[in-house]
Amino acid sequence: MKNLIEIRWHGRGGQGAKTASLLLADAAFNTGKYIQGFPEYGPERMGAPITAYNRISDNPITVHSNIYEPDYVVVVDDTLLETVDVTSGLKQDGAIIINTTKSADYLRKTLKNYSGNIYTIDARKISIDALGKYFPNTPMLAAIVKVSGIMSDEDLLEDMKSSFKHKFAKKPEVIDGNMKALELALKEVKKI
Repeated sequence: MKNLIEIRWHGRGGQGAKTASLLLADAAFNTGKYIQGFPEYGPERMGAPITAYNRISDNPITVHSNIYEPDYVVVVDDTLLETVDVTSGLKQDGAIIINTTKSADYLRKTLKNYSGNIYTIDARKISIDALGKYFPNTPMLAAIVKVSGIMSDEDLLEDMKSSFKHKFAKKPEVIDGNMKALELALKEVKKI
């Protein structure tokens, strides 16, 4: 399928990976793309590993399955690196984005056979600085947009401001913090 980008998210229940994948789908849709955003359900519970997916394209999407060969992988919790094969099927010309402060040497060793691009971001620090609490999904959303180029930074920020106003209508005090988290993440994601 032409212009199709496939993304797989790895996180733990309660960290917002599913929510981030759905927010990305909404934002891409609002820029005129065709989208899919869906979780893989199993016996999830708070803290258990979860997987979510996105497909984003300029053309209608006709495939309806899990994603086995993603262009990008987003790892919301770096403790999964040693227990889940996060690079399974990841295209060598794609990229993995990891919420971590671990060294480049540790990451290369842990991701054994993956020779593609590796990006890191400290979503914990960003979310605590911006929100006062640890919510890694907002910085990870910005990181995947920055790395993949699905949309411009400006389009993401504009769409998310509108989305947050709706989502947090009863808690407007968290909108500015979430916007700050997005802005910081767009600047702080780094290629190793």
